[in-house]
Amino acid sequence: MITTITRRTAIASLMALGVAASAAAPLAAQDKITLRLATAGSETDQRSVAMAEVFAPMVAGFADYQPGYNGTLFAQGTELEAISRGNLEMSIASAQELAQFFPEFSIFATGYVHQDAAHQVRVFNDPLMDPFKAKVEDELGVKLLSVMYLGRRHVNLRQSRDELDVQTPADLAGVNLRMPGTDAWQFLGSALGASPTPMAFTEVYTALSTGAVDGQDNPLPTVVDAKFYEVTKQIALTSHLVDLNYIAFSKEVWEGLTSDQQLTVQRAADAAAAYGRLKQLQKENSLADFIRGEGVEIYEPDLKAFREHVQAQYVGSEFAATWPEGVLEKINALGN
Repeated sequence: MITTITRRTAIASLMALGVAASAAAPLAAQDKITLRLATAGSETDQRSVAMAEVFAPMVAGFADYQPGYNGTLFAQGTELEAISRGNLEMSIASAQELAQFFPEFSIFATGYVHQDAAHQVRVFNDPLMDPFKAKVEDELGVKLLSVMYLGRRHVNLRQSRDELDVQTPADLAGVNLRMPGTDAWQFLGSALGASPTPMAFTEVYTALSTGAVDGQDNPLPTVVDAKFYEVTKQIALTSHLVDLNYIAFSKEVWEGLTSDQQLTVQRAADAAAAYGRLKQLQKENSLADFIRGEGVEIYEPDLKAFREHVQAQYVGSEFAATWPEGVLEKINALGN
């Protein structure tokens, strides 16, 4: 059953950040505003690095950027509500999280829909996204500034390939695959053929080391950054999701900025996303050898079998029923 939160309204006052002016007043003559970003990623996660090295310097003239890593500010999955309630200014949000509020966002979290990083950008900047963005602003009070490339997600397992050789979705039957706890993520785990286990990202390493779960799915840069290669023995390059995140910003804070400040924030978000995208692609191209050197076997399964099986699971599902008519075709038309 999809959990849907239908109406979210922004609170009437600005966030409790020491900003005393009303929402209608520009911030040009005031002290710097504080922009706290909550993320479940680590300080060395490429998204975090991009925001710290690119976004923060570009807004430094009027804003004090304060990141909170590893879910220390807000637990993973609660950041969007924190922004909506006026308790947070920024987050790095997934389509899966947005689908909890607006089920139609599940289309952007569907296996084998996005083709690559460039396709993600074309989709985000296309007019087809305008109704999606407007709904998030109007009902949740969150502005989606830009799209970040997280990478191609692959299945990582603690069993050796001698114990479990994954070639088709049938080989994942009974495998406890950690997936984030939202409905969209759990559905994708099932579509892959596994038994999805909801779990916060910060708990995954320990769960893999103790055998509480059999595996997890993440791009290679995340596997290295979180040191999952220390507690897994194989990676099946399923490439089942070209994953993305959105730079999410408080609409209420946005409306308190001057037009010049809004332009700067938008440019900073786009620049950070572009920088992170480039670095993530470079990492993906170079990290396989490092992971192999750590004793993890990496191989490509039957991608045709996975693609056909995963897409078939969505046909006629309650997720597909929420997708606006014609949007999938428009997304496909923007592909290569």
